[in-house]
Amino acid sequence: MDRRALPAADPTALWRGLDDADPVGPMWRAAQIFRLVAFVYALGFQVAINGDLEHPAVTWILFAVLTAANVWWTTGYLAGFGRRRWFVASEVIVSAAMMLSTEFVASGQWIADNQTWPTTLWMTNAALSAALLGGARWGFAAAAVIGLTNYYVKGEFLLNFGRNATAILLAAASIALGMAASRARLMHSRLTAAVELAAASAERERLAREVHDGVLQVLALIARRGREIGGPTDDLASLAAEQERVLRQLIAATPAPVADGGALLDLGPGLRALATDRVRVSTPGERVLIDAAVAGEVLAAVGNILDNVERHAGGDAHAFVLLEDLDTEIVVSVRDDGAGIEPGRLSAAVKEGRMGISRSIIGRIEALGGTARLESAPGAGTEWELTVPAGEREAQSR
Repeated sequence: MDRRALPAADPTALWRGLDDADPVGPMWRAAQIFRLVAFVYALGFQVAINGDLEHPAVTWILFAVLTAANVWWTTGYLAGFGRRRWFVASEVIVSAAMMLSTEFVASGQWIADNQTWPTTLWMTNAALSAALLGGARWGFAAAAVIGLTNYYVKGEFLLNFGRNATAILLAAASIALGMAASRARLMHSRLTAAVELAAASAERERLAREVHDGVLQVLALIARRGREIGGPTDDLASLAAEQERVLRQLIAATPAPVADGGALLDLGPGLRALATDRVRVSTPGERVLIDAAVAGEVLAAVGNILDNVERHAGGDAHAFVLLEDLDTEIVVSVRDDGAGIEPGRLSAAVKEGRMGISRSIIGRIEALGGTARLESAPGAGTEWELTVPAGEREAQSR
């Protein structure tokens, strides 16, 4: 997450929450309401116990300083510029220091019978701020600092939380708020990604219409007229028809869906993009999500196989690509009806130092924890079966 201050063209609007781009913005504003309530309670406590302290005047001065600091922190969190690590750290440090000052302004007996003079409820704000900024871990760390400081001032570490549940409540509140803040950021990022994908799809549809009404019509006309004229223009017609087919596939392909920050990709569109007049591709109707890095390696391996078909299988050979999702495994089969491979030819190629198949296909798939199986015979074509682990795909069900 970006920890920088949130930009705001109108600070007044941001104070009202109208220009707050932070998905945790409403929680920051709610926390400041809690800060106000805690301050009112702390003020009442200060009025009630001030006469019992050894240095009441000093306590009022410290109370005024802490009040001013709370106004500054509230302003920073509401306006956005305070949602930074150093700003939250300053609140935690100052809060702990004020709690430690209890030893200077109060007697040992008073400390044993009461909480610190800046009430623990007021000091809870520091832990809540840390939780909002950094999640449950930061919130728990700040709660631990405040809780341990309280134990230090009291001079004993109480394990009987039935008598003193301050530390437990402080930690629980910070962890809960931190988890809520983290979840809000996660859902916001997913929503943003969905909106961006929808916008990209709409733009893709617009471009597809433009291309269909322009370029595709021209290519189709060139292909048709070239065949009608014949002779040297027949080659031009074939090229135009090929490019028309490729362009139609490109604009018809579904954008690869992305989940969890781009960790998963749909393998289907990538394989369908490899289709040509001599390559047929069959994929499931549903998305086949797989780790983006794994998908890239699988597509590269399939590309190498199809290159070999183009070079060695014969001019009339056709290839057939099949994608299967077996839940725990992804299987890509590539079969051609070409000349096939002579027995021992691959071993001989390795000995000759030609490592194309061994590295670009077999080695690539085995590096992913999968297997690459080859079956071939002279005149019987060649079949590759690439199998890779499906990995974690929780996002597929979303």
